[in-house]
Amino acid sequence: AVLAFGDLEIDTEGMEVRRAGAPVALTPTEMRLLLEFSSAPGTVLTRDQLLERVWDYGWGGDTRVVDVHVQRLRAKVGQQHIETVRGFGYKLKG
Repeated sequence: AVLAFGDLEIDTEGMEVRRAGAPVALTPTEMRLLLEFSSAPGTVLTRDQLLERVWDYGWGGDTRVVDVHVQRLRAKVGQQHIETVRGFGYKLKG
């Protein structure tokens, strides 16, 4: 299945991402993060939810690891696709 969000296409079976038709190289963690966002476009995901779902653990301390990976992902797929919801988390614009 290929999901489309503007110029961003995500092939969930082939694990490939294209932006404006050009392939986008993602790390495994960036891909898992993008797949998590794309499974619920428009839904705000908290840092704790992302840590649990993408990194497979709960984290009681610093959640900056999520912020860093979201920044890197935005740089590759386009800033406009992932929105920060201040005080809550992030969401994929659908």
